[in-house]
Amino acid sequence: MDRAQLADFLRRRREALQPEDVGLRRGTRRRTAGLRREEVAALCDMSTDYYSRLEQARGPQPSEQMLAAIARGLRLTLEERDHLFRLAGHTAPVRALRSEHVSPGLLRILDRLSDTPAQVMTELGETLAQTPAARALFGDETRFEGFARSVGYRWFTDASARDVYPAEDHAHHSRAFAADVRTVHAKFGASSRAGAMVAALLRESPEFAAIWADHEVRSTHAREKRLQHPEVGVMDLQCQFLIDPEQGQTLLVLTATPGTDSYEKLRLLSVIGTQEVSPSPGTPR
Repeated sequence: MDRAQLADFLRRRREALQPEDVGLRRGTRRRTAGLRREEVAALCDMSTDYYSRLEQARGPQPSEQMLAAIARGLRLTLEERDHLFRLAGHTAPVRALRSEHVSPGLLRILDRLSDTPAQVMTELGETLAQTPAARALFGDETRFEGFARSVGYRWFTDASARDVYPAEDHAHHSRAFAADVRTVHAKFGASSRAGAMVAALLRESPEFAAIWADHEVRSTHAREKRLQHPEVGVMDLQCQFLIDPEQGQTLLVLTATPGTDSYEKLRLLSVIGTQEVSPSPGTPR
């Protein structure tokens, strides 16, 4: 690990990143070149103290998970991400055909949707980045590990994954999630990660196994969904999808028709999303 070079690289990338690049207001009293350390720390979902120690060449060796979060927070390109990993003493991630690194362009779009439920997901339904409103609605979906990172896997193995949908819609969503998993499985094959996940679901979920046996295929996602939140109730929302073909990722955006009850509930949800608790000082999260 090259602490000095890592610190210099982090500082220079932070100073090159402007508030407008990440959806922040510049304000009239800003004197710092680029972003402040606490702003970058928030973008990386870690404490200001932890990030500051890295910039001051006195922090611990970051894990690969922390480096991936820093790469997203600083809006690094793939080449810059690889350089970051090497400076921190890790091997750069393999450049898979479908990468989990979110492109800076897609993140810039996400930054401008801060008051709207929106998230970037892989083809397997793994959430890579969320807006505060999306976290308020779905919870932090980036915290999961293993197969549980996929919403399709969680749907059939974790009852709490269904809480965001009204109970009367569960049967419909079960078939939709199973069909989504089948599409990815057919695309990448039984020897892929999707294949391993299907094998696990067939062992662990009789419901999934029964639906899988029906061999249902769907070519498009549902454009309208009913979702619920304990503080605002049920909302009728429209789903928009922006596809990044190079990364194999989808930006999901949820909106409501202006003037409707669901629209007002969604506005309230965006306020709830801004009330997230900050991490405790001195500890990464």
